[in-house]
Amino acid sequence: MTQLFTKEGQFVPVTLIECGPCYVLQKKSKEIRTKTNVGGTIENKKDGYEAIQIGFGKLKESKIKKTQKQKPYGSIKEFKGEIDISKYKEGDEINASIFKEGDIINISGISKGKGFQGAVKMWGFAGKFATHGVKHEHRVIGSVGCRFPQRVILGKKMPGRMGGERTTVKNLKIMKVELENNLIAVRGAVPGIKGTLLEIKG
Repeated sequence: MTQLFTKEGQFVPVTLIECGPCYVLQKKSKEIRTKTNVGGTIENKKDGYEAIQIGFGKLKESKIKKTQKQKPYGSIKEFKGEIDISKYKEGDEINASIFKEGDIINISGISKGKGFQGAVKMWGFAGKFATHGVKHEHRVIGSVGCRFPQRVILGKKMPGRMGGERTTVKNLKIMKVELENNLIAVRGAVPGIKGTLLEIKG
C-alpha cells in the first residue's frame, strides 16, 4: 500500500496491483472443435461449456515441469460464464490497458491467515465482566451447550482458525493506471499479503 493526492488535494490510501500480462491459453465451447495434441494428432473435442483459460506468471525454462510444457505458467485460472469469450482468441494478452481511471471493480483473493483466535477477536464477543467475581475468564465464551438436545448446535460461533479464506472486497475505485509497468492504484485495501494472486472483476 501507498498513498497519493487527488487533483482536489485529497489524501487517498491506495494499493498497487500488478495486472498481468495474462495470456489466453485456451477457449472452451459447447460446439465441437478441433484440437491438436502434443504428438501432432488432430481430434475433435466437445467441452460442453463456454469458458476461457488464462495464464499468469510465465515460468523460467529451468522451472518448467514435464506437465507444464504446453502451458508454462505459474498460475492458471478458468473463467466460466462470466466473460464474453467471442472477444478473445488463444494467445491474446490481457493487461492493465483494459482498466481506466474511475472504474469501479470487485477484487477477490485469499485473506491473511491470523492463526487460532478466540471468540472475542474472531466474532466480536464482549467477554465477561471485569469485576463481580470474574477471575481469569474475561475473554472466555461461556456456555456453549443447552439441556436439550444436549450437544453443541451446528454453526455455533466458537474459537478457531481465522483468516486464510477467499474474500471479496466490492466497489473499489481505480485511482490511477500505469500502462508502462502494468500497474493500477486501487483506493483502499485488498485481501491478502504482498504477492497474493487476486481476481479482478469490473
